[in-house]
Order: sequence, then C-alpha cells, then structure tokens
Amino acid sequence: MLIVQKYGGTSVGSTERIKAVADRVARTRREGNDVVVVVSAMAGETDKLIRLAGEISDSPPEREMDLLLSSGERISAALTAIALNELGIKARSFTGRQVGIVTDTAHTRARIEKITATQVKKAISEGYVPVIAGFQGTTETAEVTTLGRGGSDLTAVAVAAALGADLCEIYTDVEGVFTTDPGIVPEARKLDKISYEEMLELASLGAKVLQTRSVEFAMKYNVPLVVRSSFSDKPGTLVVMEDKDMEKVLVSGVAYDKNQSKITILGVPDKPGIAARLFKSIADAGIVVDMIVQNVSSDGKSTDISFTVPRPDIQKAVRITEEVVQDLGARGISVDNNIAKVSIVGVGMKTHSGVAAKMFETFAEQGINIKMISTSEIKVSCVIDSKYTELAVRVLHDAFDLAKGD
Repeated sequence: MLIVQKYGGTSVGSTERIKAVADRVARTRREGNDVVVVVSAMAGETDKLIRLAGEISDSPPEREMDLLLSSGERISAALTAIALNELGIKARSFTGRQVGIVTDTAHTRARIEKITATQVKKAISEGYVPVIAGFQGTTETAEVTTLGRGGSDLTAVAVAAALGADLCEIYTDVEGVFTTDPGIVPEARKLDKISYEEMLELASLGAKVLQTRSVEFAMKYNVPLVVRSSFSDKPGTLVVMEDKDMEKVLVSGVAYDKNQSKITILGVPDKPGIAARLFKSIADAGIVVDMIVQNVSSDGKSTDISFTVPRPDIQKAVRITEEVVQDLGARGISVDNNIAKVSIVGVGMKTHSGVAAKMFETFAEQGINIKMISTSEIKVSCVIDSKYTELAVRVLHDAFDLAKGD
C-alpha cells in the first residue's frame, strides 16, 4: 500500500515527539508499505513567527508573511527526516516547491492548481520516505505561498490524490471525529466513520479536526481519510463516501463556532441591486460571508441587512461596509462580536422531517434566543449569544441522544 501520513503541530511539538513520529513511520514502512509523510510546524511555532512580525509591523506584507511562516514546516520536515535516517529508514525532506505544488497568487490563502510530485515519485521508487513540509507551495513565478490555517491537511490530501495513494492518515492530538467537543460534553462519542459531506459541514461549522478545503479535496478525488491520534494506537474515524447505514442516523454531530461577528446595516433603501453591491465589495476583499438575513420594514421602503463574517475579518468588513453604507444612504451599521454559531449535522436529515423543529424547541426550553438561522440538506445552524454556547451544545447533544450511538 501507499500511505500518506500527516502529522500536526502537537504531534511534532518537540524533538521527543518527532522521534515518536519517526518510530510510527518506521513501523508502517517495515510492514511493507510505501509511506509519504507531511508535517506541520512544531506546536506554537507559527504563532511565534506571527508575533515576531507583529513586533515589527502592524500590517506586514502578505508576501513576506508567506515566506516567513513557511519556514516552520521546513524545520519540522528536516528534523523528521533526520529522525527517520537515525532509525535506519532512508528519508528525504522536501519543500512545497520541490514537491511541485503550484498555487494561485493569493498570498496567505492560496489554492492549489496542480501538483507534479516528480521528485516525490522518484524518491519513493528509490526506497526513500519523502517528508514534505505542509502548508506551502509556489506560484508559477516561484513566489512562496501558504494555504491558510490548517493547510498541511490540504497538502496531505492533495499529495495523496496526486500519487493515487491507498490511504491518507491524518494524525492529530485527538483519537478521531467526535459527536461534539469532549471538552464541553464528556460523554461525546467517537464516530467509527463519517461521510465526506458530514465532515465537510462539521469542519466548516467550527469543528477543528480537519481543514475544510482538505475535506473538499478528499471528496472531489475520493481520497480515503482516517483521522487518528499520534499519541495512541487506537483506531480512528474513517471519512468516506456516504452509505445506506449513515442515512439511518438522524444527527451525527454538534459543532460550534465562536469566531464569528455579526454586522447589521440599518435602514437600507429597499431597491434592486443593493445587496449585490454590498456583498460584491466584501467578496472582492477576500472575506467569506456566512449567514445573511434581510428584514423589510413595514413601509416597504427600507430594510435591515444582517450578515456574519469570521471575527479576524471584522475590521476590514466594517470598513468596507461603512464605505458602501455612505453611498447607499443607509442610517448606519451595528456590530455584534458576542455571538456564536451552533449547528447540528447529519445525512439522515435528508430523509427525516422535524429535525429543525426539535432543535428550536430545545433552545426554547432553555431560554436561548435564536438570532439567525441557516439550513442545508444535512445541517441546521443557529446564531445565538455566545454566553449560551456550551449550554446549547450540551442540550442538543442530549436531545438527539448522540452519546448512545446506533
């Protein structure tokens, strides 16, 4: 088998942990498998580099930040290759450029356009374990780019797809995908398997196990994923195509996201093209808008528009919104940073009714007011006051009997 193994920051957080990773890779290799390793920066390294840049500039150029931040993964890759060689396993480290990971030109959030993997394939054929620095690539003009937070997951899945790997193992500090955050609900249950669709929703809704784009990539190229802990040998969670058994489960998990802010534009003239103009300006700035609610006033002449954006983008979003508001003649804007998005996810929602109603009733019983609602075929999300986040997660987990399983 050809197995791609990705190790996160806590898994390579010290030289002792790197040695433990090397032991696991060596064991997999000695079982007769070809192995490709992808590593993140050592735990805390990326934040340290960001802090150093912040001590010099309040707004460092994104190009320079990409070059700076990509160094963390290169250090991990070289150290892991050294540890493997020390165990008698031939290994070579590779940067994103050496792997042939070509991206677009969007610094700090680049998208992969292609992977040649020529040097990696050659190394495998020569009996080496390639150790790849995750999170990074280069443009066609050799500019260093990074793939956004959690980008090493994407590197691993993309490399697995490019190589036609039999399996992609994501090693982290948790034993798999749980029905919700065990830190909030100790009874949370580890799932044996979950569909790509469900995992994609959970990742996009705040679950931090896998990066959203890595799941999208895995689903597009049908890359089998396993989420496992590098701190134990317990089986993890398999992320695969949806099957009939999955549809029997009404709700698979509860996710939450406290990293959201809500902007409300007051008194917007109610006429065609207003929303298009506003959200195009925000999109052009690279800001992802999540939930949108529009309320028409009783006179039919004006409207209030509320929408949510990631909290790190709130200042930029407010600045753009204020500029648009002045041109539109709206009354003004208000900002609410004390919100959270709580969501339930499950492919079983496609064939079962009353799921949303049960969620709303559960909140009502606890006196939790819902500010915004968003739905899809397999999820329901509600924006609530952030102070109720933990309570909301617990009562939903209980309401849908997620601790019991099948």
